[in-house]
Amino acid sequence: MRIIVFGLLLSIVILNWLWPLPLPVSVKFLVSIFVIIASQYQFWSRLSSGSVFAPEFPRPLIILFNWAVGTILFLTLFQLALDLGTLVVALIAWQPVFIGTSARVAVGALAGLLAAVGVANALRVPHVRDVTVTIRGLSPLFDGYRLLQLSDLHITRLFSANWTSRVVARANAASADLMVVTGDFIDGSVDMRRSDIAPLAGLRAPDGVLAAPGNHEYFFDYAAWIRHLSGLGVDMLENQHRIITRGTARLVIAGVTDCSARQHGQVEPDLDTALVGAPPDAPVVLLDHQPGDAPAAAARGVALQLSGHTHGGMIRGLDRLVARGNNGFVSGRYQVGSMTLYVSNGTGLWPGFALRLGVPAEITRFHLRAE
Repeated sequence: MRIIVFGLLLSIVILNWLWPLPLPVSVKFLVSIFVIIASQYQFWSRLSSGSVFAPEFPRPLIILFNWAVGTILFLTLFQLALDLGTLVVALIAWQPVFIGTSARVAVGALAGLLAAVGVANALRVPHVRDVTVTIRGLSPLFDGYRLLQLSDLHITRLFSANWTSRVVARANAASADLMVVTGDFIDGSVDMRRSDIAPLAGLRAPDGVLAAPGNHEYFFDYAAWIRHLSGLGVDMLENQHRIITRGTARLVIAGVTDCSARQHGQVEPDLDTALVGAPPDAPVVLLDHQPGDAPAAAARGVALQLSGHTHGGMIRGLDRLVARGNNGFVSGRYQVGSMTLYVSNGTGLWPGFALRLGVPAEITRFHLRAE
């Protein structure tokens, strides 16, 4: 199926768009080779590291691959629209209509420009987004409590040590009381990412740094990553909770493992286990990488669930498709029963498709308010 899809994409770009252009055959041949090589980005990634999720190439080459893949996808869509539009006009006029060179150049330039903007947006260190959440039962002693969420960092050769250091600096400058990370720290093994992830040890908040694992941690020796992240000062919550206090008031921060754990022989997410021993009168903030199980968390009495995983859909319009695979949740705030769900667009992005258009990355600072 994958071969058929790629074959259709390449035939549209090479045969429908490129070949009719008035260029020397040698140029068309070279461009065709470039398109074919770029379309196999995930194959080259697997050759470089053993996984499609961790391209072990120089960063400029990863950026070029992402731009090329984005251009191919956009050009495919634009050329299809051009072909269909031409067909409609031809049927209406009932005479042949030909696509001119200027139209082909225009859609090619637009595809390349959009891909370049998309990659540039993906690579930026995100700004802090402020979100206010009113929580029923929150003590006035916690009114104004600031909780900072990072999610989907995907630290790799694309989002490397320099980018991670800048994220840490911006997160620390937000002056949060507590920092949380809702999974997908990395793509790659501990040995691959050791230096790139090292700046996370600099995250600082009075009440610490808590986190729940994401599905990508399971792709690369989950146990080794949990040990390494713990060594960096990140308190990993695997079906566990921590209690934050202000005087006599308490706030529970719970975290569950990812629902993909069962496919990797690891402990499955269990909110009941995570809340064993939690004070029944304290509001619960849940860290769950994937947002799909939010209704169950709401039924369990969770006040606020923080998730990621979707990357916000990455491209406006594509977000609707991503929502279908995540129980309708893809980006931002949702009211699920009496619970607030917030789905982060992600701080970084999977390097296999690093484009953002209309869906900015984020570092999210929550201001909790007592009802």
